[in-house]
Amino acid sequence: MSNFPHCKFFLFLTVLLFLSIAPGHAGKKREFRGAWIQCVNGQFEGMTTQSMQQNLLHQLDELQKDGVNAIIFQVRPECDALYESKLEPWSRFLTGRQGQPPAPYWDPLQWMIDQCHKRGMELHAWINPFRAKTKGTVDLAPNHVALRHPERVIAYDGQLILNPALKENRDYVCDVVKDIVSRYDVDGLHIDDYFYPYPVAGQPFDDNRFYQNDTQGLSKGDWRRYNVNLLIKQMSATIHEVKPWVKFGVSPFGIYRNKAADATVGSNTRGLQNYDDLYADILLWVNNGWVDYCVPQLYWQIGHKTADYAELIQWWNRYAAARPLFIGEDVERTVKYADVQNPQTHQMAAKFKWHNELPHVEGTVLWYSRLVVDNLGSYGSLLRNYYWKKPALQPLMPFIDNKAPKKPRKLKVVQTNDGPVLFWTKPKGHGWKDEARQYVVYRFEGKEKPDFDDASNIVCITSNTFVKLPFKDGSHTFVYYVTALDRMSNESKAAKKKAKL
Repeated sequence: MSNFPHCKFFLFLTVLLFLSIAPGHAGKKREFRGAWIQCVNGQFEGMTTQSMQQNLLHQLDELQKDGVNAIIFQVRPECDALYESKLEPWSRFLTGRQGQPPAPYWDPLQWMIDQCHKRGMELHAWINPFRAKTKGTVDLAPNHVALRHPERVIAYDGQLILNPALKENRDYVCDVVKDIVSRYDVDGLHIDDYFYPYPVAGQPFDDNRFYQNDTQGLSKGDWRRYNVNLLIKQMSATIHEVKPWVKFGVSPFGIYRNKAADATVGSNTRGLQNYDDLYADILLWVNNGWVDYCVPQLYWQIGHKTADYAELIQWWNRYAAARPLFIGEDVERTVKYADVQNPQTHQMAAKFKWHNELPHVEGTVLWYSRLVVDNLGSYGSLLRNYYWKKPALQPLMPFIDNKAPKKPRKLKVVQTNDGPVLFWTKPKGHGWKDEARQYVVYRFEGKEKPDFDDASNIVCITSNTFVKLPFKDGSHTFVYYVTALDRMSNESKAAKKKAKL
């Protein structure tokens, strides 16, 4: 709370009190509600297996209460692994020493998949494609790709980067991706904003000889973008060939191009650019369907002089709608800065207003999970009690699958020692497109017309085939409806059952 002035915090509590007694904010019925859990900051380094598991369990439990339905978990920060891999060494961000396995032994990725799925959350494995060594890493394991193939890396600003121009590097990254997707039941494969490295003044990226040998008739900038495009297209094909349902997502830097660079498409900003500085043509990937979702990192505040959040969220809504668009939110900056229109509180309400009003914004990813869990600026409390109070289904991705499963069968209410329980039978289905994975339970008053589009009517989203019902005095009639969801959250028709409670 140190970043939040005491006077503003006092007044914010007043706002929070108002929200607690105001009519509930159900939010959107379908919404990606994600949180990034990173390792590269060293938050797990040196922890025992038990301590790390306890830390993660606490985060997952609190995030679940806050309405989060997807975790993006960093498993490959520098050509290493927070999972069992025959291709790359164990990460120092897990054990403190690259190549050293955890003791007692465990597989963090598999463990996180199990824990997330148990809580009804998706798990997206987050990798960095080209970064081979961060600044803080001193010793590389003998089997690290940079030691086995030093000719394939370029040193830059204390880092090592897999040269994007080399086909063998792109193939290598895709081999890693194929290994993860084939062996683990991940819901998504996620990459961040590091393609060519962030430029440092006076330090050119030394790839001239590779460019001169293979210009393709392109300018150097176009040639670099071409190299990255090849990787993205290949990664997409690799993922969907192995498991068509695994979502491929990217979280680019928040500015595509400034108006000064492109008067037609550029945003009214003056910052670093994906297209010109990182050589990442995000719009090409989105419009060609090479990625399944896009999460631009809009980490600035509303009113920022060079990168105004309000300008950027409208820009992405306008230009990146060909695939589901989720917004990357910086929790700390959101609660640090006062609302431009209402300086007595911070900017969370104003930002979520943009989320709800813009037609192509279908979700949020929070940077980063720990700040939400620590409830900085009451961010977690507001999610839990207001914005994400009701659960949400994942956004549809009809370009992967648009066929709904069959509806649940044989609904019945059984009186148990713990009270009434609604049971149902899993519908028949074959293959990933047809099989029910979760169920949505709705409740309505006896004669109330059912409205399945209103999220406030959702009781829960569960992988179980039962739900405990709240008993009052036996004189109130309710109608419960249960639908089935497949892997892509396509929703079946509803089966219903009356209950006197």
